[in-house]
Amino acid sequence: MATPSPQQVRLRERFEGLIALAAPVLDLVLAAGDRLSRTVGPEDEYYPIRPPGEAFELSPVPRSDEATPGLEREAGAADSEPLA
Repeated sequence: MATPSPQQVRLRERFEGLIALAAPVLDLVLAAGDRLSRTVGPEDEYYPIRPPGEAFELSPVPRSDEATPGLEREAGAADSEPLA
């Protein structure tokens, strides 16, 4: 990575300063919005995304030998078996 020029360093410091100044104000806005949504919103109408007993699992993605250099398959191994 190349060393930043003095102009880039000044610009980065200005942006970091602006972010540091804005952070407390943005924290207050988030806190006020949270309180407002809790006050105005419904209390006991929580709908879970899935029933608690229903698990979501992704199927394994088959890998090609080119995608994982350095790992070799054993002779006669099926494609669905994980790599060792």
